[in-house]
Amino acid sequence: MNKLLAAFALSLAPVLGFASSAAHLEEANIDLRDQESLQRGAKYFLSYCTGCHSLKYMRYNRMAADLGIDEITLRQNLLVGDAKPGDPITNAMRPEDGEKWFGVAVPDLTLAARWRTPDWIYTYLKSFYTDPTRPYGVNNVVFPNVGMPHVLAGLQGVQAPEFGHHEGAGAPVVTGVKLTQPGTLSPDQYDAMARDITGFLAYVAEPMQLERKRLGFYVLMFLGVLFVVAYAMKKEFWKDVH
Repeated sequence: MNKLLAAFALSLAPVLGFASSAAHLEEANIDLRDQESLQRGAKYFLSYCTGCHSLKYMRYNRMAADLGIDEITLRQNLLVGDAKPGDPITNAMRPEDGEKWFGVAVPDLTLAARWRTPDWIYTYLKSFYTDPTRPYGVNNVVFPNVGMPHVLAGLQGVQAPEFGHHEGAGAPVVTGVKLTQPGTLSPDQYDAMARDITGFLAYVAEPMQLERKRLGFYVLMFLGVLFVVAYAMKKEFWKDVH
């Protein structure tokens, strides 16, 4: 029983951590039908994120086929290391190195948009701030005491924390960030980049999402017609009884 309670408490840790941060999630407003945005998101993720994070349940050729990426572009610009088109998208970091450098094994992000949400990922990418008490000098509003460095800091710039009071908390807590040193991208350009990465991760988490919704519409229409027919048959069968 104690082990079950401990496991339950650990499963709530990310939720409780978010609640204590008093952060507000921004709407990502992603569009999975926007292939150009998803293509950019794939390029950004493979360029900046696969050094540490994998997408081991997604293969390069499946991603290319879904996002309208031709094989030449895939081979020349998107394959990481000596990967082949049919390979899963793996990272370049060994699990033991992740534990050594960050304190935990670096997670695979294939399903990140499902066990988090697109809004959470979008806000997370925008919410790093300077914190000299952390090993890599940064923290995050929606993920307090995050272990990873801010790999996009050169693009976004340097942000300082903004403090406020949260109900039930005695000391001030970090409620937001403000840009103190611009990066190579403007705030609007960085927001667009964060949205592209978020959209790509939302696609990876459920590649069949658009098809599922399309089929679901027709299934509901069929069930509606079937209900009318079944109700008419019921009335016909029972008319003599009533």
